[in-house]
Amino acid sequence: MNSEDFLKLVEMRQSDRDYDRSCKVPEDAIRRIVDAGRLAPSACNSQPWHFVVVTRNDLLEQMSPILNQMNMNKFASSAPCFIVMVQEAPNFTARLGGWIKNRHFPLIDGGIAAAHITLAATAEGLGSCIMGWFDEKRLKKLLSIPSSKRVHLVISLGYSKQDHRQKQRHSIDEVMSFEKY
Repeated sequence: MNSEDFLKLVEMRQSDRDYDRSCKVPEDAIRRIVDAGRLAPSACNSQPWHFVVVTRNDLLEQMSPILNQMNMNKFASSAPCFIVMVQEAPNFTARLGGWIKNRHFPLIDGGIAAAHITLAATAEGLGSCIMGWFDEKRLKKLLSIPSSKRVHLVISLGYSKQDHRQKQRHSIDEVMSFEKY
């Protein structure tokens, strides 16, 4: 893949909020997508994540009200697949570095993994959307996630019913400078 192909992939990725629930996401595609998240860089190679994939209809139905809090994420009811990102404990070096630098690296690492996952989904011809608004306690209970763990994000996956949209972003000159701010 050359840089133009990569930038085209980045441009094609969007947050999709309407899926064809009748079209299941193939397991081999899910495995490639999660593998992209697994291969993401992390502070001190800590890899502080676990990915719970949800595709069973009964669980999808139960997840909809958990994800749709205060009418946020209403679209989740149309998704045929979710990847739930659970934070695992970072290794000693990442914990120490985080304490010294006053940064919680697992949150940064989770964001990087989520970006890899959504780009991989786009490469598979799938839509995705990263969600951070949900009832974490109910989600952990439903998916048997230990109460001591934190759920970073939930990513919906599916065949999008939405058209591709042009990105509305600041120009490169507004967000980049050389040598000084």
